[in-house]
Amino acid sequence: MPNAIVLLSGGLDSATTTAQAIADGYDAIALSFRYGQRHDRELEAAQELVKHFNLSQHFVIDVNLAQWGGSALTDTAIDVPTEGVQADVIPITYVPGRNTVFIAIALSLAEAQNAEAIYLGINAVDYSGYPDCRPEYLAAFQTLAQLSSKAGLEGRAPKLVAPLVMDSKTDIVKRAIALGVPIEKTWSCYQGGKKPCGVCDSCRIRDRALIEAGHSELATLQGREFYQ
Repeated sequence: MPNAIVLLSGGLDSATTTAQAIADGYDAIALSFRYGQRHDRELEAAQELVKHFNLSQHFVIDVNLAQWGGSALTDTAIDVPTEGVQADVIPITYVPGRNTVFIAIALSLAEAQNAEAIYLGINAVDYSGYPDCRPEYLAAFQTLAQLSSKAGLEGRAPKLVAPLVMDSKTDIVKRAIALGVPIEKTWSCYQGGKKPCGVCDSCRIRDRALIEAGHSELATLQGREFYQ
C-alpha cells in the first residue's frame, strides 16, 4: 500500500479525512501539531483515533504559534467566540499562517516517507472566512510542492488531497458515518475539559450538522437544546 500523510488534529474533519485516505487504499501516517492551542484535549483525541484506525506511525510536532498570539485559539486573553460564524468575515479563531506551516512540514515528512499524497481536512464551506481553507490556496500550495523539493523536481511531488473542501458540515457527518468514523472519539470544541462546551462556534456548527444528519444523540446537551 502506498503511503499518505494525514493531518490529524483530533477533530471530526481530520478523522473523516483519515478514514477517507484509508478507504482510498493508503497506508496512513498521522501528523499532529502541538502549536500552542488552548488545550491538549484534541491531541488526546488524535491519539485515540490513531489507535482506532490502527495507524503504524503518528508524529506529533511542536510548533509554538502561541508565542505571538493573534488568535482566540492560541491567546487566552482573547475570548472564544460564541456568537456564530458570520459570512465573509475572517473569525478571531483564524490562526495566522497555521495551515501554511502545517502543510510545509507535511511536505517534508511526505518526502522522507515516500508518501504519494497528503490528506488535509480543510473545509471552505462552513469556514469560508479562513483564507487558508480555500481551493485556490490548496492549488497554490500544490504548485509549491512541485517546485520546492527533490521529489517535486523528479515529478514525484505528493498530491494534496482535501476530500472535504467543498462539503457542508452535514455532508461531512454523513461521510464520517459511512466510513465508520467513531465520532464520539473526536474533539472539535475550542475549549478543553471532559465534555464539549456546546456553545462555542465550533460546537454550534458540529451540533447543527449532527442534528441535521439525524444523529442528535451525538450532539452536546447544549447543542440539542439550542437547535431543537
